Amino acid sequence: MNRMYGSMEPRVMDDDMLKVAVGEQGPRDEAGQLAKQEGILFKDVLSLQLDFQNILRIDNLWQFENLRKLQLDNNIIERIEGLENLIHLVWLDLSFNNIEAIEGLDTLVNLEDLSLFNNRISKIDSLDALVKLQVLSLGNNQIGNMMNLIYLRKFKCLRTLSLSGNPIAEAEDYKMFIYAYLPDLVYLDFRRIDEHAAKLAEMKNQYSIDELKHRENLMQIRQEEEQARRMKLEEHKMAFVEHLDGSYLFDSMYVEDVEGSKLSYLPGVGELLEAYPSQFPAASSDMSPVHVPPACFGRVSSVWGLFPHETLGGKIAPKYSVPKKQWSQDKFVIICLNIFEYGLKQQEKRKAELDTFNECIHEAIQENQEQGRLKIAKFEEEHLMNLNTIQEETDLLNIEKMIMECSEDITELFNVLMTLEMQLVEQLEEAINMFERNIIDLVGLFIENVQSLYPFCDDISPPKKCRDLENHHHEKLLEIAINTLEKTAKGELDEDLPEDVRALFVDKDTIVNAVGASHDIHLLKIDNREDELVTRANSWCTHLVDKIHRDEVMRNRKRVKEINQYIDHMQSELDNLECGDPID
Repeated sequence: MNRMYGSMEPRVMDDDMLKVAVGEQGPRDEAGQLAKQEGILFKDVLSLQLDFQNILRIDNLWQFENLRKLQLDNNIIERIEGLENLIHLVWLDLSFNNIEAIEGLDTLVNLEDLSLFNNRISKIDSLDALVKLQVLSLGNNQIGNMMNLIYLRKFKCLRTLSLSGNPIAEAEDYKMFIYAYLPDLVYLDFRRIDEHAAKLAEMKNQYSIDELKHRENLMQIRQEEEQARRMKLEEHKMAFVEHLDGSYLFDSMYVEDVEGSKLSYLPGVGELLEAYPSQFPAASSDMSPVHVPPACFGRVSSVWGLFPHETLGGKIAPKYSVPKKQWSQDKFVIICLNIFEYGLKQQEKRKAELDTFNECIHEAIQENQEQGRLKIAKFEEEHLMNLNTIQEETDLLNIEKMIMECSEDITELFNVLMTLEMQLVEQLEEAINMFERNIIDLVGLFIENVQSLYPFCDDISPPKKCRDLENHHHEKLLEIAINTLEKTAKGELDEDLPEDVRALFVDKDTIVNAVGASHDIHLLKIDNREDELVTRANSWCTHLVDKIHRDEVMRNRKRVKEINQYIDHMQSELDNLECGDPID
């Protein structure tokens, strides 16, 4: 089962080996000889054979980005690695090597045929990405756990499996087990599976199979839910408002707030929190309660408050508002929900703006290209007639005159095509500049309104209640802490505080620092979230606009190159014209 180094030195795949292999496996005709002279680009190679090369390590295959078939059998490879760029690979042969574990295949999503025959593999795993796998050869390995085969049930396209030569193949119920638990298989160990035997195996294991299917269904449901959650999270990230649809931000403020947790035990702190609703103006009578899901409330603070219900500079108004009696419970979460909903709506606007822009760009390019095609078609029709006329002409002066006229026609076509391209460049530049202004305005408005709704900054005028309320809470909490310190010093404290809380009351500086540290952590968490939102939104806008400009530059260069190559070809054809035979 193990392959030895033999008399040859172990080799690592390098450029020299790859060039030789590509050259030897290339076409043998005249075109192949020309390709060898000019050099074959690795990215153009579709099939590569590297068997019997005494290769120890897979390496330097990153340039073979379009490879479909790779043959690495009969080497001394110990690990599956270096294949991550071969995303188009369909067929991979790693048989007759010294591989001990299945790994390094996570990017090979198009792989259909995998051979690991005659290696040292003891466990079937790490194949999850191979959703198109149809043929799997694992014969002559060290697989000994029959239940490991259950893992292969997830590969719905798997039709051919080879496991002969493994310890499990010696088990009495080996075939019946596979027939029962892998019902989609057609071939096992190079033999077609008998349908009658497969039905008997299924009946014999019906109860276990039903239980397994039930567990698989539950797992499938969880996976679908997780996939849906991930997709939603990505949508929220695109809107820069992920984790603002609940209490995540609030909870994060207390994860590192050790001092705040201790201070919550002080007498009077609970009453202080309950008093916060009275710091806000009364809600208007037309504000109806909004249902906020219970999951949104972890440990909701009264410290952060709810922004008043007036419009923000005439632009937006918070969607969520609650009666005054509920403010102490959920005002912080409601602020987050307001930002979350507003962010999603703004993302829809940005997406609509981008979709409209892309559609306009596509239409402009298509229309311009159609005009170019019509010009070229008309030119080629006339040009072919002129070339045939030249072929039939016998007078040298007339031939020279007609060739000169054809050359002028080619130059005129060049000017027409370049004029069309310049018109398109101007048209697209105008559209890009307009889109740039619009998207910058949308992002700027989004940031401005979020900063107004979520009063992160002290320099927003007029000052908002949230920061004032936090400062007020800080002052009151500090007052309670100082009073507790004085009572502790006089021995008048009736409450039995935990030992770590009592440790804060050794002196005034210690308790003041503890209250200040809690206050700073809360503000820092909110400020950091604002900075993250603003930075990412601006960065997204900048990168998007830069990419659009780069793409247009590349499109223009490509088009100009195409025009020049076409004109050069037509001129070369004219220059090399030989009189005597009509042109088809």
